[in-house]
Amino acid sequence: MARVSQAHLDARRRQILDAAALCFARNGFHATSMQDVLKEADLSAGAVYRYFSGKEELIAAIVSEVLGEVRGAFEAAAEQGPPPPPDALVAVVLERTLAARAGLVLDGVPAFPRLVVQVWSEIPRNENLAAVLSEGYSSVRAAWGRVAEAYQKDGRMRADVEPDRVARTMIACVLGFIAQQSLFGPAPVDVLRDGLRALMSMPGGGSGPDATRGAAPDAG
Repeated sequence: MARVSQAHLDARRRQILDAAALCFARNGFHATSMQDVLKEADLSAGAVYRYFSGKEELIAAIVSEVLGEVRGAFEAAAEQGPPPPPDALVAVVLERTLAARAGLVLDGVPAFPRLVVQVWSEIPRNENLAAVLSEGYSSVRAAWGRVAEAYQKDGRMRADVEPDRVARTMIACVLGFIAQQSLFGPAPVDVLRDGLRALMSMPGGGSGPDATRGAAPDAG
């Protein structure tokens, strides 16, 4: 019996994951059956089950893969001296993530943002997926935190803000942008990059409760 190459195995695994991603983006996790995935992938049950035992393994693999790519990109940036500014870094990472899934299209529209929202909706009722996402989020958050620390060390960012707060804010920007794409249609990553760049260009503000909330009127 001929030995199957690793390249063939990797390509088949990619084929299955992409088919599952399209199905989940189209109909959601619960409305998608393994039969739907088999049909989308144009593979037999034996070919698919050789790699994944079912839908939960498929969606967990998709989430882990995406988060691993994002984490790796930020970790690589943190090792640069100095790392790119936040607007450029976010744009590069997001562009790479979207480009890697450019072939996932539904009705002429990129499917990845819809897939992300479908994953979010599954979190409250799927403990295994919630654990995968939590672990991935923590690793991406830690990687962004190291980038923020590098900014502070280089003197480009205020030292009185916890790096983790910067990390959480930048992740929120990216997730919000993806949610907008899912709800209102695709938009170029330049939109997020230019918006962040504009905010970064504002003169530095003060600190303390009055500066963050606005000075309260004199009650007396």
